[in-house]
Order: sequence, then structure tokens, then C-alpha cells
Amino acid sequence: MAKTDEKQIIDLYRKENEAMVAKDITTLNKILVPSMHLRHMTGYVQPKLEWIDQIQNGGFQYFSSVEEKIKDIKINDNNASLIGQNKVKAIVNGGAVHTWPLQMKMYFVKDQGRWFITDQEASTY
Repeated sequence: MAKTDEKQIIDLYRKENEAMVAKDITTLNKILVPSMHLRHMTGYVQPKLEWIDQIQNGGFQYFSSVEEKIKDIKINDNNASLIGQNKVKAIVNGGAVHTWPLQMKMYFVKDQGRWFITDQEASTY
């Protein structure tokens, strides 16, 4: 039985959080479109490759990501979005270890039957 679209985008959201913590660059490259951008809490819009480079080289060190809630799931044909809330323990740019209540607005596109992450917007909750 095929997974529903809703289940697939939730799985992608969870897979990204797991890959960030595991520094699994291969998975991140598979699930993020090449043009993906991440808007940080500071307002900085970071291209995919720069973000992945920072994960790989220690600029962003993710230690854990504990899911608290997924909400506002919207699916419209081949586009979708959701809001995920996780407690994320990390070091950012050499700072101290901190746990943020991180809210991610995630955007997705379905291409040839598969869902991919297209954009992300980070805030706190």
C-alpha cells in the first residue's frame, strides 16, 4: 500500500531532522531540492549548499532534535507545507550548546511521484 502524501511529507520532515543530527549529507542532498533555501531566525536566507557545508564542517553542530508537534499540514496537488516544532540542541557558529524551541515552516514539491523539501523558515515557539 502506498504512503499517503501527508505521511510522506511528515516522514521527510523527520528524515531531515535525523540527517542534521547524524551529519548525513547524502540524505540531505537527496531530500532537499538544489535551489532550497533556509531562512534563519536572524532573517538570513541561506542556500542549501552553504547550510550543508556548515553542518559538514562544524559551523552548525546539531546534537539532538526532539519532535514536539507537527501542525498546519497543507497539501495542494504537487505542493505542500507543514509546521514542525522540535527542541533542537545545537552549537551555532562556535557559541555555547543551547536548546532552542525551533519551529520550521517547511515547503515541499512533488516531482515524478516523490516529495522533496523546497524551502524552510526557522523561528521559535
